[in-house]
Amino acid sequence: MKKTFPHRLAVQQRVLPGYRVPFFDLLAQSCESMSLFAGMPRPEEMIASGKPQLAKYHEAKNIHLFSGTFYLCHQRGFIDWLEEWNPDALIVEANPRYTATSSAVKWMHARGRKVIGWGLGAPKSASPFGRGVGVRSHFINQFDAMLSYSQRGAEEYAALGFLPEKIFVAHNSVSPAPTANYQLPITRSQPSILFVGRLQARKRVDSLLRACAEMDSNPRLVIVGDGSERAALESLAKEVYPSAEFIGAKHGAELKPYFEQADIFVLPGTGGLAVQEAMSYGLPVIVAKGDGTQDDLVRAGNGWQINPEDYSALISTMKNALSDIARLRKMGEESFRIVSEEINIQKMADVFVDALNSVA
Repeated sequence: MKKTFPHRLAVQQRVLPGYRVPFFDLLAQSCESMSLFAGMPRPEEMIASGKPQLAKYHEAKNIHLFSGTFYLCHQRGFIDWLEEWNPDALIVEANPRYTATSSAVKWMHARGRKVIGWGLGAPKSASPFGRGVGVRSHFINQFDAMLSYSQRGAEEYAALGFLPEKIFVAHNSVSPAPTANYQLPITRSQPSILFVGRLQARKRVDSLLRACAEMDSNPRLVIVGDGSERAALESLAKEVYPSAEFIGAKHGAELKPYFEQADIFVLPGTGGLAVQEAMSYGLPVIVAKGDGTQDDLVRAGNGWQINPEDYSALISTMKNALSDIARLRKMGEESFRIVSEEINIQKMADVFVDALNSVA
């Protein structure tokens, strides 16, 4: 039976990336009604914004202040939106860099209504606005419940004194559960490695190119995506791995043939929401350790996690992975099971509804 929250819900986001829209529309189906408050990203972020079809959308006026570790975002119109929407519950991004959040929490609490924070966790911060256990604890403990992207994040919130029974782990997901059955990939003479994502320095695609050049199996390397580093990476490829294929940006159904033709998905740097999509095509994965969201998704049964700065580990792991194709197939089947049964946007929406009903 589908879980429901029969009340008016408000959700705040700094920005609304297109990849997050299906989740919010799914969450809106579980509520009496839902309004989403989000603004526009900075141009240099290269985030493709989207708009929901089922949830109501109210565009915030984002004022971006400073940059780097000093970055702050003030969202004008937050309280006006709350007064207009008059929600029974509010979910906000649990980020101390967003200056209007505490005022919104006070507005809700003054009316006897609940606020849930949603975030990656609460690691030690280099930002002067999030430094210190006391500051982070004070910010987190203003919420009535917490939604964490990962188990690691949940543990970080608990370490700041937030009651564990009020913390809910909603595994970060951008894809629905696969609708088709698992299909065994076609075995080819030349193994195929796939990368999908924005071409930025932090993704370390340069390391992937160099690693392929050191492999005896001479794998096919397919790089799907675009970004500020593309020209530099194409130039590097001509020097170290000329057979690398740069496909450009692809989205949605356009990605299907590339996932179907791959043997393994590799993300040598941080970030990357394509990992789960790769798993839905039955691919084992190699990913860099990051903020904890990969910990629950990538396990010994379906892939490998490496340190993003460890180039030697990338090479050895890729060689190990491609040395046993039969093992790869079993790991790919486990990837498919994880996103079918455990981590997908429907499971994520269910946890949100659980958290909402716990404070209703």
